[in-house]
Amino acid sequence: MIVVAAVIEKDGRILICQRGAGQSHAGKWEFPGGKVEQEEEFTAALARELREELSITASIGPEITRFEYSYPGRPPLLLVFYRVTEFEGEPVNVIFEQVRWERPENLPSFDFLEADVEFAGRLSRQGSHPCGKH
Repeated sequence: MIVVAAVIEKDGRILICQRGAGQSHAGKWEFPGGKVEQEEEFTAALARELREELSITASIGPEITRFEYSYPGRPPLLLVFYRVTEFEGEPVNVIFEQVRWERPENLPSFDFLEADVEFAGRLSRQGSHPCGKH
């Protein structure tokens, strides 16, 4: 399975989302995104997910990183993260428990999904420029 996610940046902060009570891994924090449908391009899938989850129209920026992660007893996921700095509309919490704009250095204090923990830590060390661009 392939999952795409966005590191949405605005004013030096990154948007993070907390999964709601009805979702798997309820209460865990994550970066918005979701599963890529069959035959769907990665960036198109991410744009669709951001429309569905946050009601924004995003210009998907460059890929930041990709890696595989395996939850116990499940097939491996390919996670692909993209930078998003341009979007239309203000993010609206459609499906999450809560959404927050956080400074990168604060990310390690949140209880992220296991697959996102290492990446969130890396973002916290790199600041608001995960692609290395200042």
